[in-house]
Amino acid sequence: MRCLIIDDEPLALDLLEDNLKHVNTIQIVARCRNAGEAILAMQKEQIDLIFSDIYMPGINGLQLIRSLTHKPMVIFVTAYEKFAVEGFELDVVDYLVKPVPLDRFLKACHKALDLYELRRSYVPQQPTSKNYFFLHADYNLVKINFDQVEYIEGLKDYIKVHLINQQKPVLSRISLKAIELQLPPDQFFRVHKSYLVNLDHVSQMRRARIKLINTEIPLSDGYRDVINRMIGKV
Repeated sequence: MRCLIIDDEPLALDLLEDNLKHVNTIQIVARCRNAGEAILAMQKEQIDLIFSDIYMPGINGLQLIRSLTHKPMVIFVTAYEKFAVEGFELDVVDYLVKPVPLDRFLKACHKALDLYELRRSYVPQQPTSKNYFFLHADYNLVKINFDQVEYIEGLKDYIKVHLINQQKPVLSRISLKAIELQLPPDQFFRVHKSYLVNLDHVSQMRRARIKLINTEIPLSDGYRDVINRMIGKV
């Protein structure tokens, strides 16, 4: 783990450096006397952890950490207890008050190391995208895969789901608008007040008709913006 140590007092920097010799998993990348030097170091190097004093000339430690867009882990090492609440509000790993006993310093380091390993081992779960939906049809709950749907026809309070692999459509008591909300918007497009089409099965489009695998359906001028989006997907 790569760290930055910041303090305007050289002796304090030396003490931090000496203490970190006891932690072979933390490498000091730069010693900085003020916030300006620290910012320059962070622009040049990848920093995982910052040890910082609070009272320093110019920008203090709290202001420095607050200003960072991409903030490394932070441990404040300061002579002042009064900033502890403000420090922890910045989500720092720990707040150490000088003089810091070595065992207390090592405890803070191990806390940072545990957090570092936890972040490295975390693999965000990819959202599972289902490829099907269910419809009530003939007193049954029918599972239909998106890629099997050629188009859907709206009939007042009913829909007919036309599938590419069977002649008889699936009839269900649901509105076209309601079923549209269950379909992937980048795959299914409303091209007419009574029709939704699966873009994967569109072979041709002309002024007033859309040709699918097994049929042609009307193309409404009122859905021209949808058609333009469809063309952008092709």
